[in-house]
Amino acid sequence: MPILSVLILVSALGGCLVLLVPGASDRWPKWTALTVSLLVFVIAVGLFLRFDPARAEMQFLERHAWIHSGPVHINYFVGIDGISLLLILLTVFITPLAMLASWTSVHKHVKSFYALLLFLQAGVIGVFCALDLVLFYFFWEVVLIPMYFIIGIWGYERRIYAAIKFFLYTMTGSLLMLAAIITLYFFNGATTFNLLEISGNIQQKTLILPGSLEASLFTAFFLAFAVKVPLFPFHTWLPDAHVEAPTAGSVVLASILLKMGTYGLLRFCLPLFPRASIKLAPLIITLAIIGIIYGALVAMVQPDLKKLIAYSSVSHLGFVVLGIFAFNNEGLMGANYQMLNHGVSTGALFVLVGMLYERRHTRQISDFGGLAHALPVYSSLFLVTTLASIGLPGLNGFVSEWLVLQGAFLASPRYAWFAATAMILSAVYMLWMYQRVFFGTVSEENRGLSDLRFREYAILVPMILMMVWMGMYSATFLRRMDVSTARIVSDIDAVRQQISPKTYRVSR
Repeated sequence: MPILSVLILVSALGGCLVLLVPGASDRWPKWTALTVSLLVFVIAVGLFLRFDPARAEMQFLERHAWIHSGPVHINYFVGIDGISLLLILLTVFITPLAMLASWTSVHKHVKSFYALLLFLQAGVIGVFCALDLVLFYFFWEVVLIPMYFIIGIWGYERRIYAAIKFFLYTMTGSLLMLAAIITLYFFNGATTFNLLEISGNIQQKTLILPGSLEASLFTAFFLAFAVKVPLFPFHTWLPDAHVEAPTAGSVVLASILLKMGTYGLLRFCLPLFPRASIKLAPLIITLAIIGIIYGALVAMVQPDLKKLIAYSSVSHLGFVVLGIFAFNNEGLMGANYQMLNHGVSTGALFVLVGMLYERRHTRQISDFGGLAHALPVYSSLFLVTTLASIGLPGLNGFVSEWLVLQGAFLASPRYAWFAATAMILSAVYMLWMYQRVFFGTVSEENRGLSDLRFREYAILVPMILMMVWMGMYSATFLRRMDVSTARIVSDIDAVRQQISPKTYRVSR
């Protein structure tokens, strides 16, 4: 069976298997789910090794008839390029670590919890490799269901409110995207939902969308993705969802689900609506820069560790959007790499906060202080993760932020200046948080806390190693996305030249 289908089916069938594990013990569902997730990771590593980084076209294509009724032809059509390959690898890397992070903190409906994590993994992999618009919409909605239940059942005090808010925001954007998909289908002659075919027709001008219609369709897709990113001002659901979600929910949400929005901008908005993307880029970049600075400023005053990290995600994902709409190789490479880096470093921050919550049952910064004395190893790993988050050279965050700033400068120097301001602010709020939590006099409540256990080492060590690897040997990943991003930039450049041939300047 083709490898992409194997990844999706093993994850989904593994979730069913977890639900069918006999007995009342919680041990076997956990180990079954972890084994399945590790198996999927091994298969994905094989996919990574077999991928040809020199080819710009989609690879590992699979196409089967799905819904064929009269003139309607919807296919199960999947494939990957360098961008989706690395996001799939991020997904299968984070999922088993999220499971381990919940090993001792989830006590009710354990089978259902671990099964939902596997169903979630299956849906996300489907999102990152779907090349049929309806199939993409199907997987996009599938992902919504397990995350809704993970927040609503296993979350904290205001979990129902946070779950419903998350669901309504995402569903509203999704319905707009569905309406746009149907409209695009009919304007293309009601023949196919194939993304590659439709975008090819647009590039070859066999499908020409009127300017107002293209802007409307772009807006519908963009709003669905902007909510998921989340881009300012559509971000208000995120802090509630993060604060109320269990540790695994926060990790998966920050590391993987937010990337669905930025991936959608790259995979759908740019190739399907290039003219609208170019014309609306200044507005979108403005929103991204506002989000970068606003997220950093609001994070600075948060008393809750989880909410601070949630607002930092608003800032960091703003960098991704800025890099995408800079429309040059540097910006797009940085945006793609920032997706991966944010997934690893912010996921690790949520894991670390979850470990601290298990020990003290509080996330208020004011309840801590002096933890470096009581938890020296934990404090050291927290420091490395903090430095990775603020972009210290040698760690993963530096490479992507440098590339995004370079791309932003090539697009317009003022974009880079504003974005660089937020990098300073991120250092302020992260290091100030670290100072208040880990330095100073240790209180009696914190003095007797135990340092890291074996299971916690098993979670954090791979994440720390990945931060160092991605910071020191970034070519391992960048060269696999280089050709794919260059193709996107080339297609956008061709449209920009058509719009304004006299003032057009080729992106570096």
